[in-house]
Amino acid sequence: MAESKRLTGRIAAEHIKLMAVPRPPQGAVARLIALGDATGIISDTMDELGIAAGVIAASVLKPTIAGRTIAGPALTVRNILQRIDPIEGARQHVNRMAEFEAHNLAQQGDVLVVQGVANVSNMGGISAQTGKRQGEIGAIVEGGVRDIAHSRAIGYPIWARDLTPVTGKWRIETVEINGPIEIGAVRVAPGDLVVADDTGVCFIPRDVVLEVLDTAEQKAKAEAVRCKAIDDGVPVPDISRATYGQK
Repeated sequence: MAESKRLTGRIAAEHIKLMAVPRPPQGAVARLIALGDATGIISDTMDELGIAAGVIAASVLKPTIAGRTIAGPALTVRNILQRIDPIEGARQHVNRMAEFEAHNLAQQGDVLVVQGVANVSNMGGISAQTGKRQGEIGAIVEGGVRDIAHSRAIGYPIWARDLTPVTGKWRIETVEINGPIEIGAVRVAPGDLVVADDTGVCFIPRDVVLEVLDTAEQKAKAEAVRCKAIDDGVPVPDISRATYGQK
């Protein structure tokens, strides 16, 4: 159990708000992956259900591995810029990053989600390798990452704002794990469901996951009917009527 795990000590225990993030409803992740173009359908669904926008474009958070789709609960980390001068920090080896504590607490299928610092690396290749070993399926980073060849080689996809060789070791301080964070303008709670693909990233609040899924699956079925109508040669003016009556 995560509650009995030995901590790394990289961050004070009182700054770890949850030792384990809540799990998604049974079967929810597989249903999300089965949607196909998941983020587009999820985005449309949240619009129609009146759920506050939880979507970020792939032009903002860029995927490091093309063609990958991931879905899983958010394991959250909040970083800030260290106050110490980075040159002095490097000389004294003052490293206050603690995403490894999040890796330590990870459960199978988690997605690491980092409210990070821009233009410096909030995680690198060894961090990605550790996260994958611990069961993470990828990461979303509002900030910089590095060692992309390493994370690609091990099949650990990251959606990040910046790619940079500049280390965060002497520049970043982790101040909270598994608390609420902000990714862009989107508020994310630990355990919210993350869906990411080539088009972007969606965050689904935990309490509406099943409602979103039920509606999204209906939309996906309707789109499949529309695609078949196109393949079958249905005239363009009749394509919408052939599916669900949408103009």
